[in-house]
Amino acid sequence: MAAVSITKLCKRFGDTVVLKDVEVMVPDGAFAVLVGPSGCGKSTLLRLLAGLERPTSGSIMFGDREVTKLEPRERDVAMVFQSYALYPHLNVRDNLAFGLKLRKEDPAEIAKRVAEVSEMLGLSALLGRMPKALSGGQRQRVAMGRAVVRRPSLFLFDEPLSNLDAALRAQVRVDIRRLHRELKTTSVYVTHDQVEAMTLADIMFILNGGTVEQSGKPLEIYDAPATRFVAGFLGSPAMNVLDAVVAVEGERVEAVISDGEGQLRVALDPAQFDKLEHGKAVCLGVRPHDLVCGDAGEPGALPMTVTFTEALGGETYAHGELAGFPVVARLAATTLVQPGDLIHLMPQRLHLFDADSGTSLRC
Repeated sequence: MAAVSITKLCKRFGDTVVLKDVEVMVPDGAFAVLVGPSGCGKSTLLRLLAGLERPTSGSIMFGDREVTKLEPRERDVAMVFQSYALYPHLNVRDNLAFGLKLRKEDPAEIAKRVAEVSEMLGLSALLGRMPKALSGGQRQRVAMGRAVVRRPSLFLFDEPLSNLDAALRAQVRVDIRRLHRELKTTSVYVTHDQVEAMTLADIMFILNGGTVEQSGKPLEIYDAPATRFVAGFLGSPAMNVLDAVVAVEGERVEAVISDGEGQLRVALDPAQFDKLEHGKAVCLGVRPHDLVCGDAGEPGALPMTVTFTEALGGETYAHGELAGFPVVARLAATTLVQPGDLIHLMPQRLHLFDADSGTSLRC
């Protein structure tokens, strides 16, 4: 096992800057997830770790060993691809053993490792099958097994679940997390799926435009996003964000949301936020689960006319508008709302971002 340390890493393709001054530190034995929208540079970063691309500048360390200029075969990494990359003419047993045979390992050791990995991943009954006779989930487990059997110092996962349906994705996520708990091998996982990122990661790196926007433990990032981008990217449905202006009247501080016809005022706690100057343009954020139904006369209640609802069994999403901004509230399944109903929402927890820089104003 080895810690991964990336320092001031840059990558250009011609005049296009894909990664700029990326800093990443993955502790030894941790499961790290690189997450972000398409085109943010996460797959390029993974390829740089694997040695499939060379950085324009910067350094990559595995433990105390610099690998920036090493060939892939010299890095002791194993990669699991989105497309499985199984050999179609080899059965499961031979796919698992292929890398070990190339390294001329002892046949008895190869058989032992293949048996161990097959048992670990539930592949023992499938060793004689060809890849075309396997389901998508089974193929992905074989791809993982082929990586595990090599016992590398670092696992790299390149969106391995994107070809699976929702039920299989959930199952293979459990397999991957269980596998990591058993092996405790440092792993770096790339995805654009925030659910995968939140459920798999020990440490998460959110990329945007070729830079790391924020890093940390998933729930800490979710609870305290450093920027408006991170706040909007994490969470499903996404955080509601409304443009507002700070109003300071004596000791009372409010965020004023206006649609040109009327105003909504939301009280702010000065102890929670910095730089609340009168007239400052801000973005007010509140997650759907932090909006609860209140009474019409209750102080701070925000009126919203429901435009449509999504009933999901255990919860209901109510969609509408506040001062012209689209808003989603996650309500209890027992809350009976219909399109056209007027409901009054009470925000339980607020986020505030600078309108120009997008950075959080939370203390």
